Amino acid sequence: MHPLNKLPLSALRAVEAIGRLGTLAAAADELGVTSGALSQRLAKAEARLGVPLFLREATGLRATEACERILPRLSLGMEHLASALELLEDDETTLTVTVAPIFASRWLIWRIHRFHELEPTISVRVEPRVDMVDFRNSEVDVGIRVGTSPGRHVSASKLLDQRVFPVCSPEIALRVHKPEDLLKLPIIRENDDLFGWKTWLANTGLSVPPAVPGPTYADASLCLDAAMTGQGVFMAWETLASDAIKAGQLVAPVPGRCETGQSYWFVAHPRSAKKSKTVKFRRWLEAELMQSVIEWRSGGD
Repeated sequence: MHPLNKLPLSALRAVEAIGRLGTLAAAADELGVTSGALSQRLAKAEARLGVPLFLREATGLRATEACERILPRLSLGMEHLASALELLEDDETTLTVTVAPIFASRWLIWRIHRFHELEPTISVRVEPRVDMVDFRNSEVDVGIRVGTSPGRHVSASKLLDQRVFPVCSPEIALRVHKPEDLLKLPIIRENDDLFGWKTWLANTGLSVPPAVPGPTYADASLCLDAAMTGQGVFMAWETLASDAIKAGQLVAPVPGRCETGQSYWFVAHPRSAKKSKTVKFRRWLEAELMQSVIEWRSGGD
């Protein structure tokens, strides 16, 4: 019997996904099946092969030694299968982009029409999501990520270094004459996090006091909205707040913008990076960000 006749492709996909992701729930979500169905596939695969592939632990599934030996080749095989299908379905008319929801809503959505005007034959599908897509097992073409590195198994280019600065409503700004005045106002937090404040204040010779009043929201977009409505001061990213400043909804009450050590990255699977639609979108994105930077920093910050 040919070795591939021992197991259906669905079982091999199940083993590979579970081994790579570590839990039934994550693998089931990626493959679009229930955890129960995936568990049955795994049980049948182990029964057919006659060896245990995973150890059931409280934190999830851990690959056995036998499974660890085959997982790299299984993953490589799935990549080759995906590449083969792409040769038949190489669609240069649709580009799927994954990006953080706040970047999509505060910057990208206001400019994407210009790409459509420039490349009317390419339809861009934007997928706002906070998790990091594994391009090896996804239909997503490209992504825009924020972090100290772009991640693994991707073709990446740096778009922009992230900078932050305090913003507030025009009414609140009337109470701010120097950096020290910011600490007399409520500070708007994202998930109790004072992201960027320590670094920004350190650049001005100040530090975050032990207890600072202010509201907390679970989303940076809500934090920006809270700042617009006069609820306090928020340490915002340039890409997210600068359009609101241009529209007069927010004000930067004191000068100075501080790098966070993180950057924006354009990422794609290596086999997708050189496709015409990918290259065209990347070049457009770079040009748009360059224009935005010129506008943001024209005041000398």
